[in-house]
Amino acid sequence: MTQSPLSSSPSLCLLRLSALGDVTHVVPLVHTLRAARPQASIVWLIGKGERRLLDGLEGVEFVEYDKKTGLAGMRAVRRALRQRELPGGRFEALLQMQVAARANLLSAFVPARRRIGYDRSRSKDLHGLFVNERIADRPGIHVLDAIGSFCEPLGLRQTEVRWDLPVPDEAREWARAQWPQDGVPTLLISPCSSHVLRNWRSERYAAVADHAAGQGWRVVLCGGRSQLERDTADAILAAMRHPALDLVGKDTLKQLPALLERGHLLMTPDSGPMHIANAMGTKVLGLHAASNPARSGPYSDRRYCADRYDDAARKYLGKPAAEIGWGRKIEHAGVMDLITVEDGIAAFERYRADHPAAGA
Repeated sequence: MTQSPLSSSPSLCLLRLSALGDVTHVVPLVHTLRAARPQASIVWLIGKGERRLLDGLEGVEFVEYDKKTGLAGMRAVRRALRQRELPGGRFEALLQMQVAARANLLSAFVPARRRIGYDRSRSKDLHGLFVNERIADRPGIHVLDAIGSFCEPLGLRQTEVRWDLPVPDEAREWARAQWPQDGVPTLLISPCSSHVLRNWRSERYAAVADHAAGQGWRVVLCGGRSQLERDTADAILAAMRHPALDLVGKDTLKQLPALLERGHLLMTPDSGPMHIANAMGTKVLGLHAASNPARSGPYSDRRYCADRYDDAARKYLGKPAAEIGWGRKIEHAGVMDLITVEDGIAAFERYRADHPAAGA
């Protein structure tokens, strides 16, 4: 990896379209870049939903790309970028932080002098053909740290992880109105990942929720508007002995961070809400068997995760997790059944032991 320092007022283009958790991981990099070069012009090519989550992020201009628009949408992005006054008609650098084929092709429509991409070990879908510089190959690091290293070819280093997601006051007002501020500790459950093989059984969520309710905790279900999320929430509610507050499908992407911020603990599989909650300072009871929590779990604190990733590697791949590729997903049918109700309760009790003020 070579290093070439940025100019004092660089024009930068970031390309990370999706998903919600991954774009959350890019936000600390934005703060790193802006702290080092306050006069930088930063354009971020991003997906539609992800833009709604991050709209208002200081110092960034978003340009949306909708994958449904195909090549026509890519040409529209190129036209939008050409309208900017760029030195020599090009960005000083493109940070190409997504290796999927669609993102690689979209990057070709971005005029940039330097095109910084992933190291060879993380590359796929002909990623190397679309970049002319690479980040360093550092095996065994979290996704957020890999994204943060995109500033290193620019002569910078991410030494502080800062989120400060843009959450409007009205979103926090909505979240405050959902349940009283009565000192009762709150377990949030966001039960669904977009990767369905990462999802846990509804009756197991219900068992852990009932355990929490039995300790005097409030239980709140949250999630999006998909039929899967609605059906899963209904199944959890039907299996529970205690009441729970059902907010599934009732929040917007701007309200979601404010909602997650109000919880003491979020129980969820590897999903966007996991990383948004972490960014908002809420602890996470992550459910990991299909994915490695050390790579893609809640960045700040993984003490309360239920981790059966090594068990999954041994069962489905015939070798321990230490002997498989760092980014390997084990998305096999039934893999999440390796996480027992007892695992979830034990993780919940670890949180309670560490936070006696949240309810004993």
